[in-house]
Amino acid sequence: MLYKNLPSPDVLKSQAEQIPFEVLEFNGHFHTPYSFSAFTGMDQVFDMARKENVKILGINDFYVTDGYEEFASYALKNRVFPLFNIEFIALSKTQQAQGIRVNDPNNPGRTYFSGKGLDYPVTLSGPCRTQLDSVKDESQRQVAEMIEKLNAWLAELGSDIKFSYEGIRSAYARQLVRERHIAKALRIAVFERYATEEARKDFLRKLYGGKESAADLGSAAALENELRNHLLKSGGKAFVAEDEKAFLSVEQVKQIILAAGGIPCYPVLLDDKKGNFTDFEGDREAMMASLKAQDIWSIELIPGRNSLEILEPFVQFFSDNDFVVTLGTEHNAPDMIPLTVDCRGHVPLTANLRRINYEGACVVAAHQYLRANGLPGYVDAAGRADTAHKAAFVRLGNAVIHKFV
Repeated sequence: MLYKNLPSPDVLKSQAEQIPFEVLEFNGHFHTPYSFSAFTGMDQVFDMARKENVKILGINDFYVTDGYEEFASYALKNRVFPLFNIEFIALSKTQQAQGIRVNDPNNPGRTYFSGKGLDYPVTLSGPCRTQLDSVKDESQRQVAEMIEKLNAWLAELGSDIKFSYEGIRSAYARQLVRERHIAKALRIAVFERYATEEARKDFLRKLYGGKESAADLGSAAALENELRNHLLKSGGKAFVAEDEKAFLSVEQVKQIILAAGGIPCYPVLLDDKKGNFTDFEGDREAMMASLKAQDIWSIELIPGRNSLEILEPFVQFFSDNDFVVTLGTEHNAPDMIPLTVDCRGHVPLTANLRRINYEGACVVAAHQYLRANGLPGYVDAAGRADTAHKAAFVRLGNAVIHKFV
């Protein structure tokens, strides 16, 4: 059991008031190679955590919990508190029809959605398992079709570069193959096939239908992003439109998260570099009312995308209104950035933001710990949050985390 060296809930609750409330560094949202990640392996995550003194980590892969066991093992070994999370992409057909952008700036109705503090080990059965498996299967069908379209385009160009779904999965993915895996495989193949920068640029020009590559070929991340944008996105030679079967509704995703023991959580996009917001997020009062109506009492942000001036009052507003707020880095792109959460332009979080983030970690930690001991967590089976006792969950979670680390 993950918490076998911790006191019982009754004992720990009685001790919680005496344990100092010390804010620890926390990253509540990062992806691993079990979906797609800048990290090459779980060991790298924890090496970075040790160097940066990050004491709490939240794994947050798309659709899968396959990384949980390895994550838990490294967490125990390194005395880093583990939060077991998951991420989905849902679709609201109503918002899609109305042209309302939720937290995807380019696709109305499409909604990224997370679950925080799932049970470990997690068990799913019945309709929830069937729905999740169906979505994963559909995502892999789309990716396999992309690979075949890419092969056809490469053959048309007279190239001997060729890929297979299984080959990419075996070489670059731990579980699901995603667009970014295809881009990575293609970048590596181009560099292996063409030895000079001139030859590589010449091939990329052909690959892009006559357009020059603008990427720095010395940057793997920049080139992979360019390959993905030119070939795998809408209008690209290997683009395959997603079928509606690839998406569940937000309510279906929420039910899967609750069945897995987690806390439903809305990932906030917030401001872009030009200060723009999506339609759903432009009015924080209306956004809050919508989330409350859906019994969603947790939000998360990736502050590296946001300006501090906009982020802090937004986070404070939701925290003051009883929401659990957590922050992360994502690491769902080829670029390697620190694990320590900061804002756009590498502006550090304020002490206030670090405190709110840590309080969020405490609530999720207490939720996991109580459920692991057969007790009710922060949300019940219907998703109703125990907001009246949020402060008690923060105190208990602080005790759980400090005893663990």
